[in-house]
Amino acid sequence: MNQAERAADILGGRLAAVSHLSGGSLSDVLRLRLEDGREAVVKGGPAPRTEAAMLNAIRASGAPAPKVLAVDDTVLVLELLPDSESLSSVWSDLGRALRRLHAAEGKEYGWDADYAFASVVIENARNDDWLRFWGEKRLLTSVPFVSADLARRLERLAVRLPDLLPAHPKPSLLHGDLWTGNVLTDGARVSGLIDPASYYGDGEVDLAMLHLFGAPPEAFYDAYGELSPGWRERRAAYTLWPALVHLRLFGAGYRGLVEGLLSACGT
Repeated sequence: MNQAERAADILGGRLAAVSHLSGGSLSDVLRLRLEDGREAVVKGGPAPRTEAAMLNAIRASGAPAPKVLAVDDTVLVLELLPDSESLSSVWSDLGRALRRLHAAEGKEYGWDADYAFASVVIENARNDDWLRFWGEKRLLTSVPFVSADLARRLERLAVRLPDLLPAHPKPSLLHGDLWTGNVLTDGARVSGLIDPASYYGDGEVDLAMLHLFGAPPEAFYDAYGELSPGWRERRAAYTLWPALVHLRLFGAGYRGLVEGLLSACGT
């Protein structure tokens, strides 16, 4: 039984049509229609039940995300949301949505389960020490998978984190993989944040991710609200994590990005 058939089965319907949706670089994403007219989005991924819990947490915060319609160990079935595929008019709404998301607070940093970007494991064991969490669970986990010179620079950076990052930021609920492709839009509003890799941590992590391949306009920051002094200087240490993920998944074309961020961190 394939993913679409399995999704129809756990929805209690019969499959009428299925098509591929754009995106889904790390897992197939399908749109299905049942014979009774219901439509849904279906995806697999490393851990459907964990992703479902993340989406439910995002929705509980008041930020937009698709409803989880059904889930088992192999598929996640989601509400089909509108998407105009343009962020040009939604930056202010995205800022407000992230402010709501980051207002949801955990007791510790991390998440209840590990996760993954394809072959890259995301270690989420809870910790009350943010510097240790970021160093051990986000930077040093890449040491065995990069060249020796990059590994040494990462090790030096991990030692220097107390000079760069706050020791005890509010443990905010993070999306965890916030790039423009994971933001669905409907006119001037965000209809949903999708494909999360959520955990609790410094809200600046999500903002840094938005700078990996570009930069949000001022309207985004105006809507998000006040940030702690020094956030621009901290951004490189946070952007380094998704840059390392890209290096490990997609190869040497991202080495220059990683090197530049390490240099920006003074390492």
